[in-house]
Amino acid sequence: MARPDLSRVPEWFHGYIAQVEGDNLLPALTQQHNSFVQFLENLPADKREYRYGPDKWTIKEVLQHIIDAERVFAYRALCIARGEQQSLPGFDENEYAANSKAQNRNWNDMLEEFKAVRRSTEILFASFDNEQLETAGISNGKSIYVLAIGFIIPGHVTHHLNIIKERYL
Repeated sequence: MARPDLSRVPEWFHGYIAQVEGDNLLPALTQQHNSFVQFLENLPADKREYRYGPDKWTIKEVLQHIIDAERVFAYRALCIARGEQQSLPGFDENEYAANSKAQNRNWNDMLEEFKAVRRSTEILFASFDNEQLETAGISNGKSIYVLAIGFIIPGHVTHHLNIIKERYL
């Protein structure tokens, strides 16, 4: 499996795709699944509610954002792979975060939710054949294709993991 063709992807996703090492999506998803969960399990409890600035998300809100975004990206991939011709909507991550009520969530429940969502993503992408992976559709008014969405998912997690390491810890 080749890396995504960036000429087929909106520019704002290029940075996420660049965060993913290697050319094979499925091992990248699985390896990150394990390493990210291990990182979260070892995160000090007093850091979960920390925010590095007055208008910044807490780590719990970041984790909820990652879970929400992965669901949205996987849904987009599913729709496009199945031949959806409608333009898929964007989403306002700040509105989702503001309404997530992550501060009321149990940390261990959130970890379990991430594991379940990621495992579902792994199974979904493993089910796609090459034709489906190459299928393009419209999301948030821009053309994108399934393979690229697959690489965006772990790249997005890595992006936020790097921010957590640099600004929260």
